[in-house]
Formats: sequence, structure tokens, C-alpha cells
Amino acid sequence: METLARGAVVQLDRAGARGTDAERPPVPVPERRRPPRPQTRSERHLSGSEREEISRGIAAGESARQLAKRLGRSPSTVSREIARNGGRDRYRAAPADAAAYARGRRPKQAKLAQRPALRTLVEAKLVLCWSPEQIAGWLRRQFPGDASMQISHEAIYLSLYDPRRRQAIDRSLTQRLRSGRPMRRPKLARQPTGRGIIRGMVSITARPAEVEDRKVPGHWEGDLVMGTGLRQSRRSSSAPAATRPSSRCRTASRPSRSPRTSPGVSSASRPGYDGRSPGTGAGR
Repeated sequence: METLARGAVVQLDRAGARGTDAERPPVPVPERRRPPRPQTRSERHLSGSEREEISRGIAAGESARQLAKRLGRSPSTVSREIARNGGRDRYRAAPADAAAYARGRRPKQAKLAQRPALRTLVEAKLVLCWSPEQIAGWLRRQFPGDASMQISHEAIYLSLYDPRRRQAIDRSLTQRLRSGRPMRRPKLARQPTGRGIIRGMVSITARPAEVEDRKVPGHWEGDLVMGTGLRQSRRSSSAPAATRPSSRCRTASRPSRSPRTSPGVSSASRPGYDGRSPGTGAGR
């Protein structure tokens, strides 16, 4: 780089060519990152004024369905809002609105990182090769009324595999899972195992033409019907074979036999048999 009499700066590139600053293309200035946008609320969420109306309606004795109709919301939305903020006796609009704002903040710290006692229990069960489903069910039975000591199995999986939750749990415990894989594989990426697939399956559209007239007994649908009052005898059974498309039914009678009597054994040889029909004996 050398200076001319006019004060212009001349630069020498690697090939030895000379050029002034005016001839050089401007160096692109990296764009500055925009500051994070302030937290905003979606129109689908309840606003502070709507919570004030809910609080006034509770004081006036209105039901959740009446409040929802007046606010233009779903009754389940109003019911959940009241239930998660102390119920009808302790609901207050300002604390409920502040709690909703805190729940909506992101990023949110994992529950295992917030609860050291819960994390200790989960890690101890993972060391024993318990599955996250077993741990979640065991915690619900051990602490039925304490939500702070309960966690879902999906939250345990996320704490083990999600890189954004590395501080929540010891990630080396993935070796104690039954899969033993260090990375979670989504369901769509799993290779088919062939279970539940019929090999060489013939489609129903390729069935022979003889099925349509239902002349061959093998193409009928049969079932066994047993009861009293049929035409053959007082107690008999029939095996109807019905063709579903044509709604035809054919019956074939079978010899009457008590369901309690096995072949080769008569009813009179059973101990305690008094000759009456089944179901009417006094000794039953």
C-alpha cells in the first residue's frame, strides 16, 4: 500500500495490480442481530380483561358455561382456567394473569433441573434399569397428591436425549435404557421389521368369480347359534351359514346335546342329577 500526492490510497493485490479505494468494491458489513422481540400473547389465549370478567362472574355466582358464552370462549377453556388457579373460591384475576405470563416464557427450564429431589429419584430408578414409563407410574403411586414429585415419561426421555436439557439429568444413563442407544430415533426413521405383514397376501379384488354366486360352501360365513324354542326340539343347536352380500341364510340342525354332557357320558350318571333340565335344579 502506497500513498500518492493527492492523498489517495493505492493498494497492491497479490497479482501486483494497483487500484484506489474508490475502485475497490465495498466490503459487506455483517448485519447486526435484531434484539429479541418482546413476549406477546396470541389471540387464542385469555387476556387480562377476560380474566377480570371471569373473576366478577364467579363472585356473581355464574357458572363456567355462562361465563364462556358471555366471553365467546369454549366452556372447557374457562373451566381449566378456574381449576388451574385455585378454583372458584381462590381465583383472582391478577395472580392468574401473572402465572399465565410466567408459564408462557421461553426457553423454559426442565422440571428435573428445577427439582433436585425428583431428579435423584429418577436417576436412581434409571440405574436399576427401570423404563421411563415405569418411573412415571411409580411416582404417581408414591406421591399421589404432590404434582412437584411427578413427571411424565416423555419429559424423562427429553431430558435424556434433548441437547437443550443437558443440565437436567445425567445423559450417560441412556445406556441403562432397554434400547441402549445414545440418540433417540424417531418413529418415521425406524426400519420395518416385517411383523404384522402377511406375506404373499392376495387382494380381495383378485378373488375368483365363483365367490359371487355363493354356491360353494367354503365361501359362506358360518356361526353357531344355541337356544330353546327352535323347531327341531326344545333344546337344539343350529349352524346358519349366511352370505353377507345377498343376506341369505341357510340352517343346518344338529342333534340335541346338553353343553354340560361330554361325549360318552350320560346325564343320569352325573352325581346330583335329578332328571330336570339344566338351570332348574334345586341344588344349583
